[in-house]
Amino acid sequence: MTDTSITPTTQPGDWASDQEVRWCPGCGDYSILTAMRMLMPSLGTEPHNTVFVSGIGCAARFPYYMNSYGVHGIHGRAPAIATGLAMARPDLDVWVIGGDGDMLSIGGNHLIHALRRNVKIKVLLFNNQIYGLTKGQFSPTSEIGKVTKSSPMGSLDAPFNPLAVALGAEASFVARTHDMDRQHMMDTFRRAHEHDGAAFVEVFQNCNVFNDGAFEGVTKKQNRDANLIPLTHGEPIRFGADGEFGVVDESGCARVVHTADVSTDELLTHDETKHDPSTAFMLARLARGPFEPTPVGVFRAVRRSEYAMASTRQLAAAQQKQGAADIAQLLRSRGTWYV
Repeated sequence: MTDTSITPTTQPGDWASDQEVRWCPGCGDYSILTAMRMLMPSLGTEPHNTVFVSGIGCAARFPYYMNSYGVHGIHGRAPAIATGLAMARPDLDVWVIGGDGDMLSIGGNHLIHALRRNVKIKVLLFNNQIYGLTKGQFSPTSEIGKVTKSSPMGSLDAPFNPLAVALGAEASFVARTHDMDRQHMMDTFRRAHEHDGAAFVEVFQNCNVFNDGAFEGVTKKQNRDANLIPLTHGEPIRFGADGEFGVVDESGCARVVHTADVSTDELLTHDETKHDPSTAFMLARLARGPFEPTPVGVFRAVRRSEYAMASTRQLAAAQQKQGAADIAQLLRSRGTWYV
Protein backbone atom coordinates (compact mmCIF):
# COMPACT_ATOMS: atom_id res chain seq x y z
CA MET A 1 0.00 0.00 0.00
CA THR A 2 1.66 3.23 -1.17
CA ASP A 3 0.88 6.70 0.17
CA THR A 4 0.16 8.59 -3.04
CA SER A 5 0.07 11.91 -1.15
CA ILE A 6 3.87 11.84 -0.92
CA THR A 7 5.78 12.88 -4.02
CA PRO A 8 9.09 10.96 -4.03
CA THR A 9 12.18 13.13 -4.29
CA THR A 10 14.50 10.14 -4.52
CA GLN A 11 14.63 6.85 -6.40
CA PRO A 12 15.50 3.41 -5.00
CA GLY A 13 18.94 3.69 -6.56
CA ASP A 14 19.62 6.86 -4.59
CA TRP A 15 19.52 4.79 -1.42
CA ALA A 16 22.15 2.28 -2.59
CA SER A 17 25.65 3.02 -1.32
CA ASP A 18 28.83 2.45 -3.31
CA GLN A 19 29.78 -0.51 -1.10
CA GLU A 20 29.79 -4.04 -2.49
CA VAL A 21 27.08 -6.07 -0.74
CA ARG A 22 28.85 -8.99 0.89
CA TRP A 23 26.44 -11.47 2.33
CA CYS A 24 26.46 -15.15 1.43
CA PRO A 25 24.77 -15.79 -1.94
CA GLY A 26 21.12 -16.59 -1.29
CA CYS A 27 20.99 -14.92 2.14
CA GLY A 28 17.60 -13.49 3.08
CA ASP A 29 19.28 -10.19 3.99
CA TYR A 30 19.44 -9.31 0.28
CA SER A 31 15.66 -9.40 0.06
CA ILE A 32 15.25 -7.19 3.12
CA LEU A 33 17.80 -4.70 1.79
CA THR A 34 15.99 -4.50 -1.56
CA ALA A 35 12.64 -3.97 0.17
CA MET A 36 14.09 -1.13 2.24
CA ARG A 37 15.71 0.59 -0.74
CA MET A 38 12.48 0.36 -2.72
CA LEU A 39 10.41 1.67 0.18
CA MET A 40 12.46 4.70 1.17
CA PRO A 41 11.49 7.06 -1.71
CA SER A 42 7.81 6.75 -0.82
CA LEU A 43 8.31 7.69 2.83
CA GLY A 44 9.00 11.35 2.10
CA THR A 45 12.37 11.15 3.81
CA GLU A 46 15.88 11.90 2.54
CA PRO A 47 19.24 10.15 2.96
CA HIS A 48 20.62 13.12 4.88
CA ASN A 49 17.99 12.82 7.64
CA THR A 50 18.04 9.02 7.89
CA VAL A 51 20.30 6.94 10.12
CA PHE A 52 20.72 3.18 10.31
CA VAL A 53 22.28 1.90 13.55
CA SER A 54 23.52 -1.66 13.97
CA GLY A 55 25.45 -3.85 16.39
CA ILE A 56 27.46 -6.93 15.47
CA GLY A 57 26.43 -9.78 13.18
CA CYS A 58 25.60 -10.43 9.54
CA ALA A 59 22.61 -8.08 9.72
CA ALA A 60 24.86 -5.36 11.16
CA ARG A 61 26.43 -4.75 7.75
CA PHE A 62 23.15 -3.17 6.66
CA PRO A 63 24.19 0.48 7.28
CA TYR A 64 27.11 0.12 4.88
CA TYR A 65 24.75 -0.70 2.03
CA MET A 66 22.34 2.20 2.51
CA ASN A 67 23.28 5.61 1.15
CA SER A 68 22.44 7.42 4.37
CA TYR A 69 24.06 8.07 7.69
CA GLY A 70 24.98 4.95 9.61
CA VAL A 71 26.49 3.81 12.88
CA HIS A 72 28.08 0.36 13.25
CA GLY A 73 28.13 -0.06 17.00
CA ILE A 74 29.36 -2.79 19.31
CA HIS A 75 27.61 -6.03 20.13
CA GLY A 76 24.05 -5.53 21.39
CA ARG A 77 24.35 -1.79 21.94
CA ALA A 78 22.51 -0.54 18.83
CA PRO A 79 19.25 0.27 20.73
CA ALA A 80 21.23 2.28 23.29
CA ILE A 81 23.12 4.22 20.63
CA ALA A 82 19.90 4.82 18.72
CA THR A 83 18.18 6.03 21.89
CA GLY A 84 20.82 8.71 22.43
CA LEU A 85 20.64 9.74 18.80
CA ALA A 86 16.85 9.95 18.76
CA MET A 87 16.87 11.98 21.98
CA ALA A 88 19.44 14.46 20.68
CA ARG A 89 18.07 14.67 17.14
CA PRO A 90 14.30 13.99 17.09
CA ASP A 91 14.22 15.35 13.52
CA LEU A 92 16.01 12.24 12.22
CA ASP A 93 14.55 8.92 11.10
CA VAL A 94 16.43 6.38 13.22
CA TRP A 95 16.35 2.69 12.26
CA VAL A 96 17.96 -0.11 14.31
CA ILE A 97 19.11 -3.24 12.50
CA GLY A 98 20.16 -6.40 14.32
CA GLY A 99 19.91 -10.14 14.46
CA ASP A 100 18.36 -12.44 17.04
CA GLY A 101 21.75 -13.07 18.62
CA ASP A 102 22.79 -9.42 18.72
CA MET A 103 19.55 -8.01 20.12
CA LEU A 104 18.16 -10.84 22.24
CA SER A 105 21.37 -12.04 23.87
CA ILE A 106 23.91 -9.41 24.91
CA GLY A 107 21.59 -6.66 23.65
CA GLY A 108 18.41 -7.89 25.29
CA ASN A 109 18.56 -5.40 28.15
CA HIS A 110 19.04 -2.41 25.83
CA LEU A 111 16.21 -3.59 23.59
CA ILE A 112 13.57 -3.96 26.27
CA HIS A 113 14.33 -0.59 27.83
CA ALA A 114 14.23 1.24 24.50
CA LEU A 115 10.84 -0.35 23.84
CA ARG A 116 9.38 0.35 27.29
CA ARG A 117 10.51 3.98 27.12
CA ASN A 118 8.87 4.32 23.70
CA VAL A 119 11.79 6.11 22.10
CA LYS A 120 11.03 6.96 18.47
CA ILE A 121 13.26 4.35 16.83
CA LYS A 122 12.34 1.64 14.33
CA VAL A 123 13.81 -1.73 15.31
CA LEU A 124 14.10 -4.45 12.67
CA LEU A 125 15.15 -7.78 14.18
CA PHE A 126 16.35 -10.24 11.54
CA ASN A 127 15.54 -13.62 13.06
CA ASN A 128 17.27 -16.60 11.48
CA GLN A 129 17.39 -18.66 14.68
CA ILE A 130 21.17 -19.06 14.49
CA TYR A 131 24.45 -17.20 14.95
CA GLY A 132 25.51 -16.72 11.33
CA LEU A 133 28.55 -14.43 11.55
CA THR A 134 30.33 -16.67 14.06
CA LYS A 135 29.54 -19.75 12.01
CA GLY A 136 26.50 -21.54 13.31
CA GLN A 137 26.14 -21.62 17.08
CA PHE A 138 22.62 -21.82 18.55
CA SER A 139 21.03 -18.44 19.27
CA PRO A 140 18.41 -17.14 21.75
CA THR A 141 15.66 -18.08 19.26
CA SER A 142 16.95 -21.55 18.32
CA GLU A 143 14.58 -24.37 19.19
CA ILE A 144 15.21 -26.81 22.03
CA GLY A 145 17.29 -29.73 20.74
CA LYS A 146 19.06 -27.64 18.08
CA VAL A 147 22.27 -29.43 17.13
CA THR A 148 25.07 -26.95 16.38
CA LYS A 149 28.82 -26.59 16.92
CA SER A 150 28.12 -25.17 20.38
CA SER A 151 25.40 -27.70 21.20
CA PRO A 152 26.50 -31.02 19.67
CA MET A 153 23.98 -32.95 21.78
CA GLY A 154 21.19 -30.44 21.24
CA SER A 155 20.47 -27.09 22.86
CA LEU A 156 18.79 -27.20 26.26
CA ASP A 157 17.85 -23.50 26.22
CA ALA A 158 14.17 -22.61 25.82
CA PRO A 159 13.99 -20.05 22.99
CA PHE A 160 12.78 -16.48 23.21
CA ASN A 161 9.65 -15.52 21.33
CA PRO A 162 10.74 -12.09 20.00
CA LEU A 163 7.21 -10.72 19.74
CA ALA A 164 6.36 -11.88 23.26
CA VAL A 165 9.51 -10.15 24.54
CA ALA A 166 8.53 -6.90 22.81
CA LEU A 167 4.95 -7.07 24.06
CA GLY A 168 6.16 -7.86 27.56
CA ALA A 169 8.24 -4.69 27.39
CA GLU A 170 5.04 -2.78 26.49
CA ALA A 171 6.25 -1.91 22.99
CA SER A 172 3.65 0.34 21.38
CA PHE A 173 4.13 -1.15 17.90
CA VAL A 174 4.84 -4.84 17.29
CA ALA A 175 4.79 -6.62 13.93
CA ARG A 176 6.14 -9.61 12.03
CA THR A 177 7.00 -10.11 8.37
CA HIS A 178 9.27 -12.43 6.36
CA ASP A 179 11.95 -12.20 3.69
CA MET A 180 10.00 -14.16 1.05
CA ASP A 181 7.36 -11.45 0.53
CA ARG A 182 8.82 -8.10 -0.52
CA GLN A 183 5.52 -6.24 -0.61
CA HIS A 184 4.55 -7.45 2.86
CA MET A 185 7.93 -6.30 4.18
CA MET A 186 7.51 -2.89 2.57
CA ASP A 187 3.99 -2.46 3.95
CA THR A 188 5.12 -3.52 7.42
CA PHE A 189 8.21 -1.29 7.42
CA ARG A 190 6.02 1.61 6.26
CA ARG A 191 3.67 1.10 9.18
CA ALA A 192 6.65 1.02 11.55
CA HIS A 193 7.99 4.26 10.08
CA GLU A 194 4.63 5.99 10.46
CA HIS A 195 4.34 5.02 14.13
CA ASP A 196 5.05 7.79 16.63
CA GLY A 197 7.14 5.87 19.10
CA ALA A 198 9.23 2.71 19.31
CA ALA A 199 8.37 0.19 16.60
CA PHE A 200 9.52 -3.42 16.72
CA VAL A 201 9.42 -5.66 13.64
CA GLU A 202 10.53 -9.28 13.62
CA VAL A 203 11.62 -10.44 10.15
CA PHE A 204 11.84 -14.17 9.50
CA GLN A 205 15.14 -14.32 7.59
CA ASN A 206 16.70 -17.40 6.06
CA CYS A 207 20.36 -18.24 6.71
CA ASN A 208 20.96 -20.61 3.83
CA VAL A 209 24.42 -21.62 5.08
CA PHE A 210 23.94 -22.44 8.77
CA ASN A 211 20.16 -22.82 9.19
CA ASP A 212 18.68 -23.23 5.73
CA GLY A 213 14.92 -23.66 5.49
CA ALA A 214 14.18 -22.78 9.12
CA PHE A 215 10.98 -20.97 8.11
CA GLU A 216 10.03 -22.70 4.87
CA GLY A 217 7.26 -24.60 6.64
CA VAL A 218 5.35 -21.31 6.74
CA THR A 219 7.06 -19.01 4.20
CA LYS A 220 7.54 -21.31 1.23
CA LYS A 221 5.07 -20.34 -1.48
CA GLN A 222 3.15 -23.61 -1.44
CA ASN A 223 2.87 -23.48 2.37
CA ARG A 224 1.73 -19.89 2.84
CA ASP A 225 -2.01 -20.33 2.38
CA ALA A 226 -2.21 -23.03 5.04
CA ASN A 227 0.42 -21.71 7.46
CA LEU A 228 0.58 -17.91 7.28
CA ILE A 229 -2.19 -16.09 9.13
CA PRO A 230 -2.56 -12.50 7.86
CA LEU A 231 -3.63 -10.05 10.55
CA THR A 232 -5.91 -7.28 9.27
CA HIS A 233 -7.21 -4.69 11.71
CA GLY A 234 -10.96 -4.82 12.22
CA GLU A 235 -11.46 -8.12 10.39
CA PRO A 236 -12.07 -11.67 11.65
CA ILE A 237 -8.86 -13.69 11.61
CA ARG A 238 -9.15 -16.32 8.91
CA PHE A 239 -6.72 -17.88 6.46
CA GLY A 240 -6.31 -20.65 3.93
CA ALA A 241 -6.72 -20.63 0.15
CA ASP A 242 -10.50 -20.31 0.56
CA GLY A 243 -10.61 -18.92 4.08
CA GLU A 244 -11.28 -22.39 5.43
CA PHE A 245 -9.37 -21.81 8.67
CA GLY A 246 -9.82 -19.25 11.42
CA VAL A 247 -8.67 -18.31 14.91
CA VAL A 248 -10.84 -18.25 18.01
CA ASP A 249 -10.22 -17.17 21.58
CA GLU A 250 -10.76 -20.21 23.77
CA SER A 251 -10.55 -19.20 27.42
CA GLY A 252 -7.66 -16.84 26.80
CA CYS A 253 -5.82 -19.12 24.38
CA ALA A 254 -5.76 -18.67 20.60
CA ARG A 255 -6.79 -21.79 18.70
CA VAL A 256 -7.01 -22.62 15.00
CA VAL A 257 -10.38 -23.96 13.84
CA HIS A 258 -12.14 -24.87 10.60
CA THR A 259 -14.43 -21.98 9.74
CA ALA A 260 -17.11 -24.47 8.70
CA ASP A 261 -17.35 -25.55 12.34
CA VAL A 262 -17.91 -22.07 13.83
CA SER A 263 -19.88 -18.95 13.05
CA THR A 264 -18.17 -15.76 11.85
CA ASP A 265 -19.07 -14.12 15.16
CA GLU A 266 -17.02 -16.75 17.00
CA LEU A 267 -13.85 -15.87 15.07
CA LEU A 268 -11.43 -13.52 16.80
CA THR A 269 -11.63 -10.04 15.28
CA HIS A 270 -8.18 -8.48 15.13
CA ASP A 271 -7.80 -5.18 16.99
CA GLU A 272 -4.26 -3.88 16.77
CA THR A 273 -5.26 -0.72 18.70
CA LYS A 274 -6.31 -2.58 21.84
CA HIS A 275 -4.25 -1.06 24.62
CA ASP A 276 -4.26 -4.23 26.72
CA PRO A 277 -1.53 -6.35 25.09
CA SER A 278 -2.95 -9.68 26.25
CA THR A 279 -4.70 -10.51 22.96
CA ALA A 280 -1.63 -9.57 20.93
CA PHE A 281 0.46 -11.70 23.29
CA MET A 282 -1.93 -14.60 22.81
CA LEU A 283 -1.59 -14.31 19.02
CA ALA A 284 2.20 -14.05 19.28
CA ARG A 285 2.19 -17.40 21.06
CA LEU A 286 -0.31 -19.12 18.77
CA ALA A 287 2.39 -21.12 16.95
CA ARG A 288 4.92 -23.21 18.86
CA GLY A 289 7.36 -22.58 16.03
CA PRO A 290 7.53 -21.83 12.29
CA PHE A 291 6.07 -25.22 11.45
CA GLU A 292 2.52 -24.39 12.53
CA PRO A 293 0.05 -21.70 11.39
CA THR A 294 1.82 -18.44 12.26
CA PRO A 295 0.38 -14.90 12.33
CA VAL A 296 2.10 -12.15 10.35
CA GLY A 297 1.34 -8.45 10.17
CA VAL A 298 0.81 -5.81 12.84
CA PHE A 299 0.00 -7.28 16.26
CA ARG A 300 -0.15 -4.03 18.22
CA ALA A 301 -0.18 -0.33 17.32
CA VAL A 302 -1.17 1.92 20.22
CA ARG A 303 -0.51 5.53 21.16
CA ARG A 304 1.76 6.27 24.11
CA SER A 305 3.78 9.30 25.07
CA GLU A 306 6.97 9.37 22.98
CA TYR A 307 10.05 9.56 25.20
CA ALA A 308 12.11 12.27 23.52
CA MET A 309 9.18 14.68 23.30
CA ALA A 310 8.17 13.98 26.91
CA SER A 311 11.75 14.59 28.03
CA THR A 312 11.90 17.86 26.09
CA ARG A 313 8.68 19.05 27.71
CA GLN A 314 9.98 18.12 31.15
CA LEU A 315 13.23 20.03 30.61
CA ALA A 316 11.33 23.07 29.36
CA ALA A 317 9.04 22.97 32.40
CA ALA A 318 12.01 22.69 34.76
CA GLN A 319 13.77 25.62 33.10
CA GLN A 320 10.64 27.75 33.27
CA LYS A 321 10.23 26.95 36.94
CA GLN A 322 13.85 27.39 38.02
CA GLY A 323 15.21 29.83 35.46
CA ALA A 324 18.64 29.60 33.89
CA ALA A 325 20.66 26.59 35.03
CA ASP A 326 23.38 27.19 37.60
CA ILE A 327 25.68 24.17 37.61
CA ALA A 328 27.31 25.06 40.94
CA GLN A 329 23.91 25.47 42.56
CA LEU A 330 22.71 22.20 41.04
CA LEU A 331 25.71 20.27 42.35
CA ARG A 332 25.17 21.61 45.85
CA SER A 333 21.40 21.51 45.86
CA ARG A 334 20.95 18.33 47.87
CA GLY A 335 22.76 15.33 49.23
CA THR A 336 25.99 17.17 50.04
CA TRP A 337 28.02 17.03 53.24
CA TYR A 338 31.43 17.92 54.61
CA VAL A 339 33.89 15.35 55.96
